[in-house]
Amino acid sequence: MLNTIFAKKIEMKQWFNPAGKRLGVTVLSVLPMKVSTIRTQPLDGYNAIQLNVAGKRKREVRLPEADLSAFKVGDETSWSEVIKLGDKVNVTGISKGKGFAGVVKRYGFSGGPRTHGQSDRERAPGSIGSTTTPGRVLRGKHMAGNMGNSTVTTPKLKVVAVNIDQQTIYVSGAVPGAKLGLIKVTKI
Repeated sequence: MLNTIFAKKIEMKQWFNPAGKRLGVTVLSVLPMKVSTIRTQPLDGYNAIQLNVAGKRKREVRLPEADLSAFKVGDETSWSEVIKLGDKVNVTGISKGKGFAGVVKRYGFSGGPRTHGQSDRERAPGSIGSTTTPGRVLRGKHMAGNMGNSTVTTPKLKVVAVNIDQQTIYVSGAVPGAKLGLIKVTKI
């Protein structure tokens, strides 16, 4: 059975649950999905279906072989059978790109002293190398570089409301990405 849907991030807002507690939720508009290709182990080396999302984007969802028989090319998938009220989901999106950033902004380094003649070291990383052993800068060292614009998964968010008429779901908490960005919602 399909456990993944694709949606568009609409907005983040506050929402009151039936008990009157205020929650921060993200509104996701579910996109129409149609099966375009079925991948099988003998031909492709893995089992998956390829979905045509909103008529233009193709996305693959891996499935066990037993679940592939339920799909045919051209079938429209029903998202309301996948996501229900109260489900826990993993949400994946591409985070907002923030361009080239230094270590203070990118990793929260404190920077150097603001006094004692250190006018040029205020936002510098400090020492980056070690001594004679190993005599090089180690891989993975926190340094300045491009920040954001990477795939991020936010795990275990709860579906707090489902509106089938408007094709929207409300997910508790923040979801990665910019408004109108493509979001992958996977039921746990």
